[in-house]
Amino acid sequence: MRLLKVCLTSLLLVSMAYAMPLNSSARTCIPADLLQLISVDYRSLKDSPTAMQLKDQLLPDNVKQFEEALKGIGINPEKDVDTLTFASFRTAKQGVKNVGVASGPFDYKAVLKKMKLQKFVPKKYGNSDVYPMDGGFIMTFLDDNTMLFGDSTSLHMALDTRDGKDPALDTNGDMADMMTSVDAAPVWSILDQQGTQNVMRSAMGDASKIADYESMKKRLLGSRYTLSFNSGVNFDMTVVTSDSTTAATVASVLKGFMLYKKMSATPAEKAAVDSTSVDSDSSNVQVHFKANDQQFQSLMHSQLFAAVTH
Repeated sequence: MRLLKVCLTSLLLVSMAYAMPLNSSARTCIPADLLQLISVDYRSLKDSPTAMQLKDQLLPDNVKQFEEALKGIGINPEKDVDTLTFASFRTAKQGVKNVGVASGPFDYKAVLKKMKLQKFVPKKYGNSDVYPMDGGFIMTFLDDNTMLFGDSTSLHMALDTRDGKDPALDTNGDMADMMTSVDAAPVWSILDQQGTQNVMRSAMGDASKIADYESMKKRLLGSRYTLSFNSGVNFDMTVVTSDSTTAATVASVLKGFMLYKKMSATPAEKAAVDSTSVDSDSSNVQVHFKANDQQFQSLMHSQLFAAVTH
Protein backbone atom coordinates (compact mmCIF):
# COMPACT_ATOMS: atom_id res chain seq x y z
CA MET A 1 0.00 0.00 0.00
CA ARG A 2 2.86 2.39 0.75
CA LEU A 3 4.25 1.74 -2.74
CA LEU A 4 0.88 2.57 -4.28
CA LYS A 5 0.66 5.84 -2.37
CA VAL A 6 4.26 6.83 -3.16
CA CYS A 7 3.58 6.33 -6.87
CA LEU A 8 0.20 8.09 -6.80
CA THR A 9 1.94 11.06 -5.23
CA SER A 10 4.64 10.93 -7.89
CA LEU A 11 2.02 10.87 -10.64
CA LEU A 12 -0.48 13.40 -9.38
CA LEU A 13 1.61 15.85 -7.35
CA VAL A 14 2.98 17.19 -10.57
CA SER A 15 0.11 17.85 -12.90
CA MET A 16 -3.01 16.99 -14.77
CA ALA A 17 -2.68 15.97 -18.39
CA TYR A 18 -4.18 14.12 -21.32
CA ALA A 19 -2.29 10.85 -21.54
CA MET A 20 -1.60 9.59 -25.00
CA PRO A 21 1.60 9.07 -26.98
CA LEU A 22 3.58 12.30 -27.10
CA ASN A 23 3.10 14.26 -30.29
CA SER A 24 6.17 14.88 -32.40
CA SER A 25 6.53 18.52 -31.35
CA ALA A 26 6.63 17.56 -27.67
CA ARG A 27 8.83 14.50 -28.11
CA THR A 28 11.65 16.38 -29.83
CA CYS A 29 11.91 18.80 -26.87
CA ILE A 30 12.47 16.19 -24.16
CA PRO A 31 16.20 15.90 -23.28
CA ALA A 32 17.79 12.45 -23.32
CA ASP A 33 19.06 12.51 -19.73
CA LEU A 34 15.53 12.00 -18.45
CA LEU A 35 14.73 11.35 -14.80
CA GLN A 36 10.95 11.08 -15.08
CA LEU A 37 8.18 11.66 -17.59
CA ILE A 38 4.57 11.97 -16.40
CA SER A 39 1.30 12.07 -18.33
CA VAL A 40 -2.24 11.97 -16.92
CA ASP A 41 -5.55 11.78 -18.80
CA TYR A 42 -7.24 14.97 -17.66
CA ARG A 43 -10.58 14.02 -19.20
CA SER A 44 -10.60 10.70 -17.38
CA LEU A 45 -10.03 12.61 -14.14
CA LYS A 46 -13.05 14.81 -14.85
CA ASP A 47 -15.20 11.74 -15.50
CA SER A 48 -14.28 10.18 -12.15
CA PRO A 49 -15.30 11.78 -8.81
CA THR A 50 -12.60 9.70 -7.11
CA ALA A 51 -9.95 10.98 -9.50
CA MET A 52 -11.02 14.58 -8.96
CA GLN A 53 -10.98 14.10 -5.20
CA LEU A 54 -7.48 12.67 -5.41
CA LYS A 55 -6.34 15.52 -7.65
CA ASP A 56 -7.75 18.15 -5.29
CA GLN A 57 -6.04 16.49 -2.33
CA LEU A 58 -2.61 16.26 -3.97
CA LEU A 59 -2.43 19.21 -6.37
CA PRO A 60 0.52 21.43 -5.32
CA ASP A 61 0.69 25.20 -5.40
CA ASN A 62 3.04 25.40 -8.40
CA VAL A 63 0.49 23.63 -10.64
CA LYS A 64 -2.26 25.95 -9.40
CA GLN A 65 0.02 28.87 -10.28
CA PHE A 66 0.51 27.52 -13.78
CA GLU A 67 -3.24 27.12 -14.25
CA GLU A 68 -3.72 30.73 -13.19
CA ALA A 69 -0.96 31.80 -15.60
CA LEU A 70 -2.79 30.02 -18.44
CA LYS A 71 -6.03 31.78 -17.55
CA GLY A 72 -4.15 35.06 -17.62
CA ILE A 73 -3.38 34.59 -21.33
CA GLY A 74 -6.89 33.42 -22.21
CA ILE A 75 -6.52 29.63 -21.92
CA ASN A 76 -8.98 27.70 -19.74
CA PRO A 77 -7.08 24.59 -18.55
CA GLU A 78 -10.28 22.58 -18.08
CA LYS A 79 -11.56 23.27 -21.60
CA ASP A 80 -8.63 24.23 -23.79
CA VAL A 81 -5.83 21.88 -22.69
CA ASP A 82 -5.87 18.25 -23.79
CA THR A 83 -2.29 17.32 -22.98
CA LEU A 84 -0.05 18.52 -20.19
CA THR A 85 3.19 16.53 -19.95
CA PHE A 86 5.99 17.16 -17.45
CA ALA A 87 9.58 16.00 -17.83
CA SER A 88 12.31 16.07 -15.20
CA PHE A 89 15.83 15.84 -16.60
CA ARG A 90 19.40 16.17 -15.38
CA THR A 91 21.87 18.80 -16.46
CA ALA A 92 25.63 18.97 -16.03
CA LYS A 93 25.70 22.27 -14.13
CA GLN A 94 22.08 23.15 -13.22
CA GLY A 95 21.02 19.94 -11.43
CA VAL A 96 17.54 18.57 -12.11
CA LYS A 97 15.33 20.81 -14.27
CA ASN A 98 11.68 20.55 -15.28
CA VAL A 99 9.83 21.45 -18.43
CA GLY A 100 6.19 21.09 -19.45
CA VAL A 101 4.36 20.77 -22.74
CA ALA A 102 0.68 21.69 -23.05
CA SER A 103 -1.32 20.72 -26.13
CA GLY A 104 -4.94 21.32 -26.99
CA PRO A 105 -7.47 23.13 -29.17
CA PHE A 106 -6.67 26.57 -27.83
CA ASP A 107 -6.91 29.53 -30.20
CA TYR A 108 -3.28 30.31 -30.99
CA LYS A 109 -4.01 33.69 -32.60
CA ALA A 110 -6.38 34.76 -29.81
CA VAL A 111 -3.75 33.91 -27.19
CA LEU A 112 -1.12 35.99 -28.98
CA LYS A 113 -3.57 38.86 -29.34
CA LYS A 114 -4.38 38.85 -25.62
CA MET A 115 -0.71 38.71 -24.69
CA LYS A 116 -0.05 41.67 -26.96
CA LEU A 117 -2.89 43.62 -25.34
CA GLN A 118 -1.38 42.83 -21.93
CA LYS A 119 1.97 44.08 -23.25
CA PHE A 120 3.68 40.70 -22.83
CA VAL A 121 6.66 41.37 -25.12
CA PRO A 122 8.36 38.28 -26.57
CA LYS A 123 12.10 37.76 -26.69
CA LYS A 124 13.89 35.77 -29.34
CA TYR A 125 15.68 32.54 -28.45
CA GLY A 126 17.00 31.06 -31.66
CA ASN A 127 14.04 31.08 -34.03
CA SER A 128 11.43 31.02 -31.23
CA ASP A 129 9.40 33.86 -29.72
CA VAL A 130 9.49 33.39 -25.94
CA TYR A 131 6.80 35.09 -23.85
CA PRO A 132 6.72 35.85 -20.11
CA MET A 133 3.84 34.48 -18.05
CA ASP A 134 2.60 35.04 -14.53
CA GLY A 135 4.10 32.88 -11.81
CA GLY A 136 7.68 33.10 -13.09
CA PHE A 137 7.03 30.92 -16.16
CA ILE A 138 8.06 31.65 -19.71
CA MET A 139 6.53 29.95 -22.74
CA THR A 140 6.74 29.51 -26.49
CA PHE A 141 4.57 27.85 -29.11
CA LEU A 142 6.04 24.78 -30.80
CA ASP A 143 3.13 24.78 -33.23
CA ASP A 144 -0.40 26.21 -33.29
CA ASN A 145 -1.64 23.70 -30.70
CA THR A 146 1.46 22.93 -28.59
CA MET A 147 2.98 25.16 -25.91
CA LEU A 148 6.33 24.68 -24.16
CA PHE A 149 6.75 26.24 -20.72
CA GLY A 150 9.10 26.31 -17.74
CA ASP A 151 11.72 28.56 -16.18
CA SER A 152 14.14 30.22 -18.57
CA THR A 153 16.96 27.68 -18.16
CA SER A 154 14.70 24.66 -18.61
CA LEU A 155 12.86 26.09 -21.61
CA HIS A 156 16.07 27.11 -23.36
CA MET A 157 17.51 23.62 -22.84
CA ALA A 158 14.35 22.07 -24.28
CA LEU A 159 14.52 24.33 -27.34
CA ASP A 160 18.20 23.46 -27.80
CA THR A 161 17.19 19.80 -27.72
CA ARG A 162 14.52 20.36 -30.35
CA ASP A 163 17.03 22.19 -32.55
CA GLY A 164 19.47 19.28 -32.39
CA LYS A 165 22.06 20.93 -30.16
CA ASP A 166 21.57 18.31 -27.43
CA PRO A 167 20.43 14.66 -27.61
CA ALA A 168 16.69 14.05 -27.31
CA LEU A 169 14.55 11.38 -25.66
CA ASP A 170 14.66 9.00 -28.62
CA THR A 171 18.42 8.56 -28.14
CA ASN A 172 17.78 7.14 -24.65
CA GLY A 173 16.80 3.60 -25.61
CA ASP A 174 15.92 2.41 -22.10
CA MET A 175 13.45 5.23 -21.39
CA ALA A 176 12.02 5.26 -24.91
CA ASP A 177 11.39 1.49 -24.73
CA MET A 178 9.65 1.78 -21.36
CA MET A 179 7.45 4.58 -22.67
CA THR A 180 6.12 2.45 -25.54
CA SER A 181 4.89 -0.07 -22.97
CA VAL A 182 2.66 2.41 -21.12
CA ASP A 183 1.91 5.52 -23.17
CA ALA A 184 -1.48 4.29 -24.35
CA ALA A 185 -2.75 4.14 -20.75
CA PRO A 186 -4.99 6.84 -19.21
CA VAL A 187 -2.27 7.76 -16.70
CA TRP A 188 1.36 6.77 -17.05
CA SER A 189 4.86 7.55 -15.92
CA ILE A 190 8.38 6.29 -16.52
CA LEU A 191 11.30 6.59 -14.12
CA ASP A 192 15.01 6.09 -14.73
CA GLN A 193 17.29 4.03 -12.51
CA GLN A 194 17.92 6.67 -9.84
CA GLY A 195 14.26 7.67 -9.65
CA THR A 196 13.26 4.03 -9.32
CA GLN A 197 15.78 3.51 -6.53
CA ASN A 198 14.34 6.45 -4.59
CA VAL A 199 10.74 5.29 -5.02
CA MET A 200 11.54 1.75 -3.94
CA ARG A 201 13.45 2.95 -0.88
CA SER A 202 10.40 4.98 0.18
CA ALA A 203 8.07 2.09 -0.60
CA MET A 204 10.07 -0.38 1.48
CA GLY A 205 10.37 1.92 4.46
CA ASP A 206 12.40 0.38 7.29
CA ALA A 207 12.49 -2.89 5.38
CA SER A 208 15.03 -1.35 3.00
CA LYS A 209 17.59 -1.35 5.85
CA ILE A 210 16.96 -4.97 6.73
CA ALA A 211 17.15 -6.10 3.10
CA ASP A 212 20.58 -4.54 2.43
CA TYR A 213 18.96 -2.13 0.04
CA GLU A 214 22.18 -0.28 -0.81
CA SER A 215 23.48 -3.44 -2.47
CA MET A 216 20.15 -4.37 -4.06
CA LYS A 217 19.39 -0.94 -5.53
CA LYS A 218 22.23 -1.19 -8.05
CA ARG A 219 20.26 -3.92 -9.81
CA LEU A 220 17.08 -1.82 -10.12
CA LEU A 221 17.21 -0.45 -13.68
CA GLY A 222 13.99 1.53 -14.14
CA SER A 223 10.23 1.45 -13.68
CA ARG A 224 6.97 2.28 -15.40
CA TYR A 225 3.47 2.54 -14.03
CA THR A 226 -0.09 3.26 -15.04
CA LEU A 227 -3.25 4.37 -13.28
CA SER A 228 -6.84 4.24 -14.52
CA PHE A 229 -10.21 5.10 -13.04
CA ASN A 230 -12.47 2.81 -15.05
CA SER A 231 -14.60 0.67 -12.72
CA GLY A 232 -12.81 1.93 -9.64
CA VAL A 233 -9.06 2.50 -9.34
CA ASN A 234 -6.48 0.30 -11.06
CA PHE A 235 -2.76 0.74 -10.51
CA ASP A 236 -0.02 -1.31 -12.19
CA MET A 237 3.71 -0.90 -11.77
CA THR A 238 6.62 -2.77 -13.33
CA VAL A 239 10.08 -2.49 -11.78
CA VAL A 240 12.79 -3.58 -14.21
CA THR A 241 15.73 -5.31 -12.55
CA SER A 242 18.94 -6.86 -13.83
CA ASP A 243 18.02 -10.51 -13.16
CA SER A 244 15.32 -12.87 -11.95
CA THR A 245 16.96 -13.36 -8.53
CA THR A 246 16.82 -9.61 -7.80
CA ALA A 247 13.21 -9.44 -8.96
CA ALA A 248 12.21 -12.32 -6.70
CA THR A 249 14.06 -10.78 -3.74
CA VAL A 250 12.43 -7.36 -4.19
CA ALA A 251 8.98 -8.95 -4.51
CA SER A 252 9.59 -10.97 -1.35
CA VAL A 253 10.69 -7.91 0.64
CA LEU A 254 7.65 -5.93 -0.51
CA LYS A 255 5.28 -8.74 0.44
CA GLY A 256 6.85 -9.00 3.87
CA PHE A 257 6.63 -5.26 4.46
CA MET A 258 2.97 -5.22 3.45
CA LEU A 259 2.16 -7.97 5.94
CA TYR A 260 4.06 -6.12 8.65
CA LYS A 261 2.18 -2.85 8.01
CA LYS A 262 -1.13 -4.70 7.95
CA MET A 263 -0.70 -5.61 11.63
CA SER A 264 -1.12 -1.97 12.71
CA ALA A 265 -3.26 -0.68 9.82
CA THR A 266 -6.76 0.77 9.90
CA PRO A 267 -9.58 -1.24 8.28
CA ALA A 268 -9.29 0.86 5.10
CA GLU A 269 -5.53 0.31 4.97
CA LYS A 270 -5.91 -3.41 5.57
CA ALA A 271 -8.36 -3.58 2.68
CA ALA A 272 -5.79 -1.79 0.51
CA VAL A 273 -3.13 -4.35 1.41
CA ASP A 274 -5.53 -7.16 0.58
CA SER A 275 -6.23 -5.50 -2.79
CA THR A 276 -2.52 -5.32 -3.69
CA SER A 277 -0.57 -8.15 -5.30
CA VAL A 278 3.20 -8.34 -5.77
CA ASP A 279 4.88 -10.92 -7.99
CA SER A 280 8.04 -11.39 -10.02
CA ASP A 281 8.10 -12.33 -13.69
CA SER A 282 11.55 -13.08 -15.02
CA SER A 283 13.59 -9.94 -14.22
CA ASN A 284 10.52 -7.74 -13.56
CA VAL A 285 8.63 -7.02 -10.34
CA GLN A 286 4.88 -6.61 -10.93
CA VAL A 287 2.69 -4.65 -8.51
CA HIS A 288 -1.08 -4.48 -9.02
CA PHE A 289 -3.73 -2.69 -6.97
CA LYS A 290 -7.47 -2.56 -7.62
CA ALA A 291 -10.26 -1.05 -5.50
CA ASN A 292 -13.74 0.29 -6.05
CA ASP A 293 -14.40 4.01 -5.63
CA GLN A 294 -15.79 3.66 -2.12
CA GLN A 295 -12.80 1.63 -0.90
CA PHE A 296 -10.31 4.07 -2.38
CA GLN A 297 -12.07 7.14 -0.99
CA SER A 298 -11.92 5.55 2.47
CA LEU A 299 -8.20 4.98 1.99
CA MET A 300 -7.65 8.63 0.99
CA HIS A 301 -9.09 9.74 4.32
CA SER A 302 -6.81 7.48 6.36
CA GLN A 303 -4.04 8.95 8.52
CA LEU A 304 -1.35 6.89 6.81
CA PHE A 305 -2.33 8.11 3.34
CA ALA A 306 -2.23 11.71 4.59
CA ALA A 307 1.18 11.17 6.19
CA VAL A 308 2.75 9.79 3.02
CA THR A 309 1.25 12.27 0.56
CA HIS A 310 1.92 15.50 2.42
